[in-house]
Order: sequence, then structure tokens, then C-alpha cells
Amino acid sequence: MSKSPALAVVGSQSGINDDIGEETRLALYRSQVVIRDTEQRAFDLFLQNLVKGTSHLSLGQEAIAAGFGVAMQKGDLSFATYRGHAHTLARGVPPEKMLGELMQRDNGLMRGKGGSMHLASEEHGVMGSYAIIGAHLPIACGAAWRAQIRGDKDVTTCFFGDGTTNIGAFHEALNFAAIWKLPVVFVCENNLYMEYTPIADMTAVPSPAGDRASAYGLEKIVIDGNDADVVYREAKKAYAKARAGGGPSLIECLTYRHSGHSRADPGHYRPKGELERWKKERDPLNIYRERLKQFGISDEAVKKIDTEVRKIVDDATEACKAAPMPTDEILFTDVYADGGWAWRN
Repeated sequence: MSKSPALAVVGSQSGINDDIGEETRLALYRSQVVIRDTEQRAFDLFLQNLVKGTSHLSLGQEAIAAGFGVAMQKGDLSFATYRGHAHTLARGVPPEKMLGELMQRDNGLMRGKGGSMHLASEEHGVMGSYAIIGAHLPIACGAAWRAQIRGDKDVTTCFFGDGTTNIGAFHEALNFAAIWKLPVVFVCENNLYMEYTPIADMTAVPSPAGDRASAYGLEKIVIDGNDADVVYREAKKAYAKARAGGGPSLIECLTYRHSGHSRADPGHYRPKGELERWKKERDPLNIYRERLKQFGISDEAVKKIDTEVRKIVDDATEACKAAPMPTDEILFTDVYADGGWAWRN
């Protein structure tokens, strides 16, 4: 079988470059570890029947959320898809809040009412996860338009999967953002599969986002989404451009999910050996551990982060197991527009 084209990395780290610095690199590593450990714990809790329904994990895609999350400023806004756990954690939401929400506990981010695909935190700039493909792109344009009209300097980031590039809302949002030069960054997480179908089988161009950028007067940007340094640098450039009034950017990040589309998907449609090759050659955490060594950051500093994060996730798990389910008063409030729960025809 031929090597996956996405493994031929575009825009990868080359040579020694210390423009990022040790403090930021440790923050990038910590964010990736928090995402990996929390997502793995969510998987384990699902197998224990403590997470009901389905969930969409970002195992293998941590560098994208971490790179953009660390590059953002306080007040910047994030819009995510149903695969939004990573982007929620990357903005600083504690693992306990996310795991509690997945476990339908009162200590969850939405007090157990939202679940995996409806995570939001205004405090952290997380403006929701959206289960309808492409629905959040025009909404992200609205948030960016508000900043432009009011003269605010926050930037909106809109994350979406490769399959979204074949949805009408993608093109409508890109066109609107380009015409109005909105301060919004569109980020395509191209993990090669749109649910169960290879994106290459359903798209007329090799790069589903990058090759369409020119239609809206935007630069083609396709990068290695599994290298947090590459992601962070590109994010910083896009944010600086947006804050200076330079308008939107469209960034395609090449990545690969380690699990199926959702918890109901064993991923048998993938070619034999593809997953193992990505894990061996392009695992974001392995790449970044080597990067930290490259810049002389000690094994002790890395192990300290690993240990601290593991304890945070362990403590969060126990806190969520002990937390009560939401009361009827919580469950029956704000269900319909009038604030109540009773259906009115």
C-alpha cells in the first residue's frame, strides 16, 4: 500500500528555532497531555458504562487544539464541532468539568444537561460545540462581525472537519468573511475521513480546504497538524493578521484520529497498517517529547507535567463518580424558550 500523502508532512519543523521559548513549549506540551489523558479517560469511562450515548474523541489530534489554544488571547472565541472536547480543554476548562458533563453529573460544565456534543463556557471563550455539520461557520462570522463593528480586538476561531468543506455553509461563510475582512480564523482538521468515507473519494481537489482558499482570495495554507510548534506559529500569524484588520485565514491541518469516528465506530474501513503507521511516525505527543529534548528541556520537567496531569485527571474522575446527577429542577429549566419544560403546541 502506498504511503498516505498526509504523512509527507507539509510545513513541518525544520532545524533549531527558539522563537517559541521554553515556557510556551511547556504550555503546549501540558495542553496536549491534558487533552490526551482526559480523552483516554473518557474512553475508559465509556467502557465502564459511566458515559452514556456516543462521543467523538480527539485522540491523535491534540496538537491542533493545543497550538491554537495557547496562541489565543483572553477574550478570543472558539467555535467547535461535535468533536469539541479538545478545544474546550485547550481553553482552560478543567477536566472535571468536561468529564462531569460526559457522565451527566451536576458538577459538569453544563450541569449534566448538555453532554459530549454541547460543551460551552462563556468564561473560557468556548462558544459551543455544534452537532450539525457546518452550522457554526456562519455563526462564527457573526461573532467576528460583532468584534469588527464594535472595534473590539478579539479574534474568532472556527474549527471543523474535512467533510465540512463540502457543505454549503463552508462556502457561504468563507465568502462572507472575505468580503467583509472579518477577524475570523477557519481551521480545517483534516483527519482524512469524513465519518467512514475517505475525504479524497468525495472531493475534487487534493486539499479540501487549502485548494479552495484562492476562490475567496485567501492564501493556501496546509500544515502539519500533528506538530504543535507548526500549529502554534501559524496560529500566531493568523491572529496577528486578523487583529490588524487583515481579514480571515483558512488553515488546513493534516492530522489523524486514533479511534473511530465515534464510540460506535471500530474503524474497520481504514487500510490495514494505516493507524499503526500514524501512531508510530506522527503521534503528536511523541513528536513533542522529542522536540522538548531537542531544546534541552529535561526529562524531569516532562515527567513532572505527566505526573501532575495524571493526578488531575484521576482526581477529576473520582469527583465525577461521587457527584450527584442533576436534580429535576435543573433538568426541567430552560428546556424551551419560555424557560420551562412543558411542550406547548
